[in-house]
Amino acid sequence: MSNIAKALEQGKGILRLTPTWVPRSFCVPGRRIKLHPDDYYVLGGERGGIDERWLSSTCAAENGPLTSENEGLSHVVYNDGEKDILVTLKDAIDELKGEIIGDRLWDEYKSWPMYSKFFDNMGPLPHHIHHNDEKAALVGQNGKPEAYYFPPQLNNHGGDFPYTFFGITPGTTKEQIKECLMNFSKGDNKITNYSAAQRLEPGTGWYVPPGVLHAPGSLCTYEPQKASDIFAMYQSLVNEAIVPEELLWKGTPKDKIGDYDELVSVIDWELNTDPNIVEKFFMLPKPVKPVAEMEAEGYIDNWICYKATDFSAKELTILPGATVTVKDSAAYGMIVMQGHGKMGEWNIETPALIRFGQLTNDEFFVTEKAAKEGVTITNYSANDPIVILKHFGPNNPDLVIE
Repeated sequence: MSNIAKALEQGKGILRLTPTWVPRSFCVPGRRIKLHPDDYYVLGGERGGIDERWLSSTCAAENGPLTSENEGLSHVVYNDGEKDILVTLKDAIDELKGEIIGDRLWDEYKSWPMYSKFFDNMGPLPHHIHHNDEKAALVGQNGKPEAYYFPPQLNNHGGDFPYTFFGITPGTTKEQIKECLMNFSKGDNKITNYSAAQRLEPGTGWYVPPGVLHAPGSLCTYEPQKASDIFAMYQSLVNEAIVPEELLWKGTPKDKIGDYDELVSVIDWELNTDPNIVEKFFMLPKPVKPVAEMEAEGYIDNWICYKATDFSAKELTILPGATVTVKDSAAYGMIVMQGHGKMGEWNIETPALIRFGQLTNDEFFVTEKAAKEGVTITNYSANDPIVILKHFGPNNPDLVIE
């Protein structure tokens, strides 16, 4: 048997994953993702601070020429009794295919086509955009829709600017946005003059389709998304920090660099200028069935990301002292946010502090077979709930998109 087959057998269909830390040169860490204070710049100042933890990722980070090998890729842990053996989740899925993610996803995508992350920045990000599939294909990538959820467990403070700019103010012209982009190298290009900011609230979320300009605020964010790291920065100055002009052209084909009309064409103008953008993109948690019925069984299960076909996410709470078996119709990655107990073969727990390179028992991947059979979770605490965030791939059979 291969190591990944042994890992699958060891976890009875539930794979244990390692923490996957990713730096961003243009970000200042918000220091809420439980990494040890000495380790936020462990990769060196030139790499920037670590302000992201990627979850269930088979997608490599696009961090320029200094990007390390396997940066952004999650790893499966198999213990042979003497040592821990690591295999990338990507290699594991390439080997066992539908045995991990289910034949439905493997037959269509030949990969795990999403990942999630914690994004944790002290201040706001620049107003930026993710390309759609058509534009991303020009540089050999996938387009990137994404969603946000703001976990209360990681938001004891809101950072410097807990507001996110979404879209473009109705009435703005393409020429006005093009002028901002042409002024990128002249200091503040003032593109957020043409956008509105929304206050961010822990326990809520947003959907951001590709082609929509957005400047994420400073709440620590759980961010399910399509498996891609494509983006372009359209704001030149944020929090008095200059954004390198090379990031304006990131994701642009080489023969189009310098073409500002090409940058404007990435923008989905109809979505960006929709006056009902809050109604379309804001998400409150939605119980999967009546709350009283779930509480009587010892748990609460809420949809938290449910407006996209490319991915979805749930927040599962196991009440103190309860043992429950939860069934899903699709494979999923998961991260334990609060509490401790037992899940299948695994002890699960929420670390308060993690050293760079340290293994944990808070992140797992549940195969489709195990999800359908049901995952049994016991909460060992008489007082503290277990809270788990679960991220699913495309077209979740359990989700009806309204």
